[in-house]
Amino acid sequence: MAKDSKPAPGFDAGKVAEIHQHLHSHLPSESALRVKALETLLVDKGLVNPKTIDAWVEAYTEEIGPKRGAMVVAKACCDPEYMARLLRDAPAAIDELGFLGKATAHLKVVENTDEVHNLVVCTLCSCYPFSILGIAPPWYKAAAYRSRAVRDPRGVLAEFGLDLDVDIEVHVWDSTAELRYLVLPQRPEGTEDLSEEELAGLVSRNSMIGTDRELGENIEADG
Repeated sequence: MAKDSKPAPGFDAGKVAEIHQHLHSHLPSESALRVKALETLLVDKGLVNPKTIDAWVEAYTEEIGPKRGAMVVAKACCDPEYMARLLRDAPAAIDELGFLGKATAHLKVVENTDEVHNLVVCTLCSCYPFSILGIAPPWYKAAAYRSRAVRDPRGVLAEFGLDLDVDIEVHVWDSTAELRYLVLPQRPEGTEDLSEEELAGLVSRNSMIGTDRELGENIEADG
């Protein structure tokens, strides 16, 4: 009969479990692993050049990504006439900057005000204006965000660190394949002397989705 096994001296089962959980929490998601496996297969067969993939990722992250949306927001904040055109006909206004794409051909821009805060979601899938915001963040595609943003928008915003005053209305906009939305954040105080380029540097992707509201928190009080 085999003897009962005993843990080695100093063995802490709870600590081992904690380390195990910590290591697994840093592993890529299942979808990320599938994408990597597909990429490896295509590269091995010579169907895809890895440099091309890297170039596209960099383009959507750095160029086609939220920087374009930030430039649109900054121009609207600096140019009242452009803002009016953007709110009236977003695709045409975005096309003025050369940023119009398939994901923005049917786009509506909604403006934050002192009385209203806007939040964008896609409850059916993950429709998103990627041509001006880049690749959608994982949480935007998560079922929890897609369902709760409509049912409990204030609760979701609080989890992003945004606690709105009770007198501020929250408008939730549900994107579809035919109509996508972009939030136009308010221009922060103390930015009157900033150029469009400098102002664009204060605009975050989350503020254009609506999970953030305050811009330019790093600006000194004296501007």
